[in-house]
Amino acid sequence: MGTSDLIPGVSAGTIAVILGIYNRLIQAINSFFSKDWKKQLGFLIPLGVGVLSAIFLLSHLIDVLLEEYPQPTNFFFLGLIIGILPFLYIKADIKNTFTSKHYILLVIAFLAIASLSLFNQKTVVLETIGATQLLVLFFSGFLASMAMVLPGVSGSFVLLLIGMYELILHEVSEFNFIVISAVGAGVLSGIVLMSRLLKYLLTSYPIMMYAAIIGMVAGSTFVIYPGIDGQIIISIVTLTVGFATAVILGRIENKN
Repeated sequence: MGTSDLIPGVSAGTIAVILGIYNRLIQAINSFFSKDWKKQLGFLIPLGVGVLSAIFLLSHLIDVLLEEYPQPTNFFFLGLIIGILPFLYIKADIKNTFTSKHYILLVIAFLAIASLSLFNQKTVVLETIGATQLLVLFFSGFLASMAMVLPGVSGSFVLLLIGMYELILHEVSEFNFIVISAVGAGVLSGIVLMSRLLKYLLTSYPIMMYAAIIGMVAGSTFVIYPGIDGQIIISIVTLTVGFATAVILGRIENKN
């Protein structure tokens, strides 16, 4: 999940679905702010350590891979996203549960996410760090984190849309504590608020949520698709590896 947070177009929520921990994650975040908060530590602490470790250790590597090998790297994550769709199809039991309203919502969610690929953005340059800049960084993290917990919606892509992605990725790779703290505070605030809404929706409207999630996951393939400009063989290999990884993990989760 931490690695996916570094990739524009790849959703940490989608990775959580692939790993079979999405519902548990939403439940743990909400329960953490209740009298049962201690029971969630065994899940949240190792997960949080893994996420933060990936972000700090891999931010430079991801920066290099996207700079030097953007097509094969994106094709791996494209395969990962495509590979989760069969799992979601089975999990939602589409043949028996979906009606016309569910398909309509699926299409709307698909178009909403796919349309993000049409936007262009400019990168913001941070020359000084004052109160205004810290507030911008906080709300950037807030907006990104609200997307992070939604399968199919990439927090990094939200940062890309508002022109903050390259700046924040660079500052994280340089371990800029001030920037990391401001963005981190926004991320935590957004996750807490959005997780409460998602818990209610998953509990009250599970099939509608599956329709929306499937649409968003499918739509995100258009966002991450890098195009073809050579490196076809290695891109096919990385696509296949990503697809196979997701299918295997999905089968394991279905058995559980």
